[in-house]
Amino acid sequence: MLNGPDSAAPYPMEPYKNLVFLKNLITRPNIIVGDYTYYDDFTDPGNFEKNVLYHFDFVGDKLIIGNFCAIASGVKFIMNGANHQTAPISTFPFAIFRNGWEGIVNEENPAGKFPYKGDTVIGNDVWIGHDATIMPGVNIGDGAVIATKAVVTKNVPAYTIVGGNPAKIIRKRFTDEQITRLQNIAWWNWTAEKITRHLKLINSVDIDALEQAAQ
Repeated sequence: MLNGPDSAAPYPMEPYKNLVFLKNLITRPNIIVGDYTYYDDFTDPGNFEKNVLYHFDFVGDKLIIGNFCAIASGVKFIMNGANHQTAPISTFPFAIFRNGWEGIVNEENPAGKFPYKGDTVIGNDVWIGHDATIMPGVNIGDGAVIATKAVVTKNVPAYTIVGGNPAKIIRKRFTDEQITRLQNIAWWNWTAEKITRHLKLINSVDIDALEQAAQ
């Protein structure tokens, strides 16, 4: 414990079993989670993958989550498989039905028929509140905070707090100059030993001192 909890331990707060270091529970190859990121579910942390919705292999998009993120119960990630065309008269996804309709709409590959917004990427040290929803292709910057029940439809800058439906910027946590410095420090990429040695600084408001420690 001198260097913190083992990131490979699924239940770092045993005997409490509702909080997990998430990477240890992931089974899908298209979900990538960094070290120490945790998910805390009211009933069963196995619900996490159930809340990554419309994540079909044929679409090919990934959900990528960085290190040291805190994800609350009920957070949902809507992936690109949920997208429908809006230009045609009907938004119905005829091309995904493999009994002839895909041929009529001249689309043997259904993935190419629908809007694709890319991977969903969550940075490091991000806090996502209870029941928030992250839409396809959204990028959330390092140190951001997503409020409870927010619906995030656009990219969120680093160290920015957003909330609402659709989510809007509430405020930045630091000045632009401080945000640049914090991203250059990137403490979440340090070794466990270095993080432990400088934990009081990481858990303080002294950016100058943390910057010195990073050198």
